[in-house]
Amino acid sequence: MVFGRRGAQARHPRSRRDAPGGARGMRPQLPPQIRVLERGWLSSNNIVFLEGEGATLVDSGYVTHAPQTLALLASALGGRRLDRLINTHSHSDHIGGNAAVRRAHGCRISVPEGIAPALAEWDEDALLLTAARQQAEPFKFDETIAAGDEIEMGGLAWRAIAAPGHDMHALVFFSPVAGLLISGDALWENGFGVMFAALAGDPDGLPATRRTLEALGTLEVRAVLPGHGAPFGGFAAAIERAFRRLAAFEESPERMARSALKALFTFTLLERRRMSRAGIAAHFAQVRIFRDVSARYFAREPESVAAQIIAELLSAGVLLDQDGDIVARS
Repeated sequence: MVFGRRGAQARHPRSRRDAPGGARGMRPQLPPQIRVLERGWLSSNNIVFLEGEGATLVDSGYVTHAPQTLALLASALGGRRLDRLINTHSHSDHIGGNAAVRRAHGCRISVPEGIAPALAEWDEDALLLTAARQQAEPFKFDETIAAGDEIEMGGLAWRAIAAPGHDMHALVFFSPVAGLLISGDALWENGFGVMFAALAGDPDGLPATRRTLEALGTLEVRAVLPGHGAPFGGFAAAIERAFRRLAAFEESPERMARSALKALFTFTLLERRRMSRAGIAAHFAQVRIFRDVSARYFAREPESVAAQIIAELLSAGVLLDQDGDIVARS
């Protein structure tokens, strides 16, 4: 799932390869065999590694965007065969296109070891599909990847690193030779994804996020290929911003919860495009994660929390009121 960046909006997908620079606001150069298909915030980025006549894909986007994913992938492949699809974690905006990609290309699918049982059983509670009322098409995977494993993508060696926090079983991938980090939702240019374990009351949720940031901070990273947003340099500054955000959430769990609800609802509206205020209140009351967070962190009815969240998002310009309906700014 996307979640956590204020004001994030859907954008037309584009391929990133040769933008100059490396500081914040400047885009790093990537090796020519790597294509980053920057997606809108309903779908994760797709990272394509060209490998002679074959290729590898990292993450597959949200299920409702599967036709777009296939079209973008076909263009990036340029006639090559797709051999592998690798997932950074199991949230719906990263695995939603897996089944469609598998049908189209017959590729092998690799998933983080920790999520394998939930995927094998297609446990929609464990995958947060039921709790957040999101979608993903069931798929079969072929192998798992564990922290410490080394894999090859695009002619480069990558080390899998555990990155719990946003997803307690997530992996990131680091290439020491190239200085590149595939960070999924563990690190963005301006933060990280919603910490679902912490949101659900897991006492290890916040400490796990801190451990992940500390571990990432020891790496010699030249550029980051995130799950959402453009590839970026300025790694040390991004880590510092992430630590500041985490510290604010550690100091105020209510702030963390409010930020999460804003991100979760923005994701919902990016999919639905338009909802009435009455429909939004009902959504908060009916969908488990909105209902539970409202009770756990605010001790209020979800309809009341919904009104506050929508008012703040409208004030920030993230959402718009059009004839009484709330719409996502595009």
